[in-house]
Amino acid sequence: MTSSPPPLPPADELVLVDRELARLEAHRGQLLLRRAWLISRISGPAAPRARAGGGGPVPYSVGPAGPTADVSGPGARNVLLALGGTLLAIAAIAFTVVSWGSLGIAGRGAVLAALTAAALGLPVVLGRRGLMATAEAVAGLGLVLTVLDAYALRQIGLGGGDPVVYTGSAAAVLAVAWAAYGRALPGLAVPLPAAVAAAQLPLVLWASAADGGLVAAALTATAAFDVAIAVRLAHPVVRPLAAGFAVATGGWAAADGIVASALADSPGAALGPGARLTVLAAVALYAARPGTRAAVPGAVAAGLVLTAALGGPVRAAVPAAWAVSAYTLIAAVLFVAVPARLPADVARGLRGAAAGVLGGALVLTLPLTVLALAGPVTTLPGLWRGAPDDAYAAVGTELPVAFFSAAPVTLLLVAGVLARYGRWTDARPGTERPETEGPAAGRPGTERPEHEPTEPSGAGETGRLVAPGVAAGLLWAALATVPAAVSMPYPAAVGYGLALALGALALGALVRSPVTGPVVPVCGLLGAAAVGGLASADRSATFVVLGAVVAALVAGAGTARAGAAVRTGYTVAAALFGCWLLLAGARAAELSGSWSGLLLMVVPAVLCAVAGRRSASRAVPLEATAALVTAVALLLASGDLPMISVLLGLAGSLAAATALRPERRLPAGGLAAALFLLATWVRLAAWEITVPEAYTLPVSVPALAFGVLLRRRTPATSSWAAYGPGLAATLLPSLHTAWGDPGWTRPLLLGLAALVITLAGAHRRLQAPLVLGAAVLALVALHELAPYAVQAMGVLPRWLPPALAGLLLLVTGATYEQRLRDARRLRDSVHRMR
Repeated sequence: MTSSPPPLPPADELVLVDRELARLEAHRGQLLLRRAWLISRISGPAAPRARAGGGGPVPYSVGPAGPTADVSGPGARNVLLALGGTLLAIAAIAFTVVSWGSLGIAGRGAVLAALTAAALGLPVVLGRRGLMATAEAVAGLGLVLTVLDAYALRQIGLGGGDPVVYTGSAAAVLAVAWAAYGRALPGLAVPLPAAVAAAQLPLVLWASAADGGLVAAALTATAAFDVAIAVRLAHPVVRPLAAGFAVATGGWAAADGIVASALADSPGAALGPGARLTVLAAVALYAARPGTRAAVPGAVAAGLVLTAALGGPVRAAVPAAWAVSAYTLIAAVLFVAVPARLPADVARGLRGAAAGVLGGALVLTLPLTVLALAGPVTTLPGLWRGAPDDAYAAVGTELPVAFFSAAPVTLLLVAGVLARYGRWTDARPGTERPETEGPAAGRPGTERPEHEPTEPSGAGETGRLVAPGVAAGLLWAALATVPAAVSMPYPAAVGYGLALALGALALGALVRSPVTGPVVPVCGLLGAAAVGGLASADRSATFVVLGAVVAALVAGAGTARAGAAVRTGYTVAAALFGCWLLLAGARAAELSGSWSGLLLMVVPAVLCAVAGRRSASRAVPLEATAALVTAVALLLASGDLPMISVLLGLAGSLAAATALRPERRLPAGGLAAALFLLATWVRLAAWEITVPEAYTLPVSVPALAFGVLLRRRTPATSSWAAYGPGLAATLLPSLHTAWGDPGWTRPLLLGLAALVITLAGAHRRLQAPLVLGAAVLALVALHELAPYAVQAMGVLPRWLPPALAGLLLLVTGATYEQRLRDARRLRDSVHRMR
């Protein structure tokens, strides 16, 4: 027993791999050269034969002596034959139509008969000699001559009567004759396709001549004939041609039948088009052969046509507004009633057609639900300006109420189909999910029959999981549309909408179902917003609805059975509805906008208190909502500077309280400092203080002292945290005042103070004093130099500023790299400061 050799080191193995790749690349190049030589031997001029007795290998690269041919020999031959046949056909047509009168009856018949017989008989001789391309061209000429024979017979008076009937009869005779000719000479490719093309005309022409109403039936029969040819005749040209004709004639017949069925004014009038559509559906199912590319498209066409056929009489029996519901009912029955033993692709196509109809019904119906929910918010005259008569009047639309009456029925039908689909195992009809899993799954008789269809596991499993949630949403949409559908009186509509919203909110909080997921809570929130908008027309209804919704949301947010995401969502929603309730109370108490904003700050306080008991990730939505409500409160108080100062101070207090949490210390602490500064500046602006230093220095000095102590205790503390608030508390208000001061004393003192702070920051390598002092010093200098710059601009010639700017650009460009290095060095130095 021999042991395997030890593995090579990676470097040696890499050398071997590179050698093998090089050898394979060289062999590939030799094969490409051999391929090029073989192509030149096939399509180009014949290369000289190898010398007799030459035992050497055939060279890999042998090219033609002359220029390479652009067209191959067979291609040139086919072009010449086609051109010759076409010219002969044109000559025959000209002879028959133009020069016919110069010959007698016997001469005419003899010429056409001789030409036709020669053209149809010559391919037999040519085929025996192997000249099939020439035989094809002559046979095509013969087929054209047979058409001219039919025309000639009509001209001499044969087949008198309606020319449309004669054309149909001639097409039928020619189709049969060409088919027989093609079967007699199977080597020819032209006769059989020509026969299929000619067969499209007889039934349609005869029907149009007899009665225009029979054209649809003739198209249906022609489509059935085309499908039979495409299925039964395995000809490489005839099969796709017949399939194309089937799609054209069947589509024409289906469109005519669908329009006739949709416009029928009674169920009896819809039976005729329905019968034709049913025949077309059967034909499409026959074309949907399992295992072929036409299986799924044919089944989809069959399902759509069958839905139109069966839905027509139902639509004619109901009001016009219920038309969508009628077709939805048929599609729902078709989706559920597809036999389980059908082939998989056929069943998938039928259910796909039904699903398409159901999807179209949703597209047409869901806007009515949206209108019923959002209509009161957009169409009611205003807050507490009078309740409408009923829920339909609150929608404010000119659509008849019958459309809203049919919408719940349509939504319930689709919801029922989705719920049923969610109970199928592997998306397979007729088999529901077992209630329990265990040993029973392996008992005899529980195995899956091999002939039962299955859909792709991924798509089927995903659809089965999603379907119940969508069904729950559609069920809620149907229930939410009921008030507008039945013109429910306003008090009853408000009570119904409130009960529906509270029920959905309670179900979403108490039932953690993986089936419905977040659908039920979202539906409850949407329903609460809709009923709140409806209740806004009446004062009592507003407070009752909003109070009940806030209480339900608070209870749901505190329910342990609700998931963390649901609890967070309910908390945010409770805050927003609470804001709505507070604003309504402020409106009832006739409070101003400023006091309304102050009242609204109760909500951020509660949110921050709740967020303090949540994890960092769960607290982010609550803190963001608190910030949003604070911004709304500030907007309400806009124009009232004292109240804005109070609101900013409250917001700063909330941020400072949030900064007590270790993970929120840095962002919340900085935000609190900024809010307190803003509150101070706004208050000073409200008091119209001309000497803000008297109020800011008592704050800045202790703050800077605290920063010095903090830096001594914790040297790693940033200079922005230690000195930034104290410096900004005095420098920024003073800068704002200095820009509006026409004197020179304040800017001079502020500039000197900024210079000292800048030098101190540079000396101690502290970033905050350096940046703040330099920025204030630069702005003070700009303020002082601005009048002189304006005066200088009026004295200097107008060409001087552009010239100076150009010169500056040239100098800057010349020293660009050096300036970049200096800028990077300065940036790094500032970044290294604390």
